[in-house]
Amino acid sequence: MARPRPGGARGFSVRLTAPLLMGSLLNPLNTTMISTALVSIGRAFGVGAADTAWLISVLYLASAVGQPVLGKLADVLGPRRVFLAGLVVVMVSGVVGVLASGFGMLIVSRLLLGVGTSAAYPAAMAVLRDESRRVGRATPRPVLARLSFAALGSAAVGPALGGLLVTFVGWRGIFAVNVPVALLAFGAALLWVPADPPRGREVTPGPALDPLGIVLFSATLTVLVFFLLRLLHPLWWLAAPFAVLTAVLTWWELRAPRPFIDLRMLARNGALLRTYARQGLSYLVIYCVLYGFTQWLEEVRGYSSGHTGLLMLPMSLTALACSLLGARTKSLRAPLTLACFLLLTGAGILLALSGSTPLVVLLLAGACFGAPQGLIGTSNQAAVQVHAPPEAIGSAAGFQRTAQYLGAITASGLIALAYANAASDSGLHLMAAVSLVLGVLLTVLTVTDRALRART
Repeated sequence: MARPRPGGARGFSVRLTAPLLMGSLLNPLNTTMISTALVSIGRAFGVGAADTAWLISVLYLASAVGQPVLGKLADVLGPRRVFLAGLVVVMVSGVVGVLASGFGMLIVSRLLLGVGTSAAYPAAMAVLRDESRRVGRATPRPVLARLSFAALGSAAVGPALGGLLVTFVGWRGIFAVNVPVALLAFGAALLWVPADPPRGREVTPGPALDPLGIVLFSATLTVLVFFLLRLLHPLWWLAAPFAVLTAVLTWWELRAPRPFIDLRMLARNGALLRTYARQGLSYLVIYCVLYGFTQWLEEVRGYSSGHTGLLMLPMSLTALACSLLGARTKSLRAPLTLACFLLLTGAGILLALSGSTPLVVLLLAGACFGAPQGLIGTSNQAAVQVHAPPEAIGSAAGFQRTAQYLGAITASGLIALAYANAASDSGLHLMAAVSLVLGVLLTVLTVTDRALRART
């Protein structure tokens, strides 16, 4: 660890973290904010729900691919440069969305938005790594918790903010709001985020770019995502190109002098691989509830969108509270184990729900899935910080988010499979049963992981 600079600098100031938080909230905010605008957009362009759903899917796809790629660029070119470039792309996406004259331009806008917002989180983690080197101490858990809090908080307020914008500005406001937020974050980053350290003797050189590896990874993940999104009517013919692309990607990455995905490092670093597995499994369960449970509340219990939002409020509030509580412990195992217990409890409650279940039980179910979001988000961030190679923290953080988005995408396919034509008790119980099985697997993966004995 580098020695701190003279003057006893404590580091990790509010000025440093403020632009990082502003940039990092854009991706989760846009993930949920669009939900309240889909109907208005469909009416404006004469398209149905199957078409408007692509506005959600394209952002998931761009984010799943873009996070590790832009994390790699942050490691190689410098996180401040990548962070600023991502914000410029966000501003361009907002302008494209506001001026869109056809539905295709909205798809392009959301694609650009997914790419641009994907730069923020991995670049922020790399900025914190550089600051850690500068001051000679590890990034404090509360700083990591703020990143988690920004993501959870923005996702929680997204539907409400989207509803206000659609009501008072129109659906184009969903796209326009990104411009001033990105501009503010851009200005703050220019002023307060230090210039990237030279990629020389002062900082361990990051791995060089691997263009072919990036292209192969992007193609492989795209094929996988298209399959996961169609679990109700599986596109089995995608298995062949996926297998071929996976084989070629593996072959190339094992031979590339400086690979995009360091498979040998991952084979030796079981702790990091298990962190990614926990992230993906956890969010597969959480997103099943976030979208599947809310749909059941509206279609089976007959609650309005507004009332459903209020019923999910305990889930959002407990997620926010637990992201802060998780930062108060130096342990990794304890908060993750508690999160597993709550996920199992929540899945058990869902398995017993029916059309006559009391309201208080519905609120309890939401809270049981909210608390793990905060505990898992903060703890897995800290685990990546502990177990990833310091010179590759940007790409490592990006792969963590890719695991999360793959969980979310798989959840979307599972919901479609469980509900088929409409939400039902049996469909909810099917998702609950799957969640129980995954929760048991997640618990085993957590309590048997000796690497979680590390303290941060």
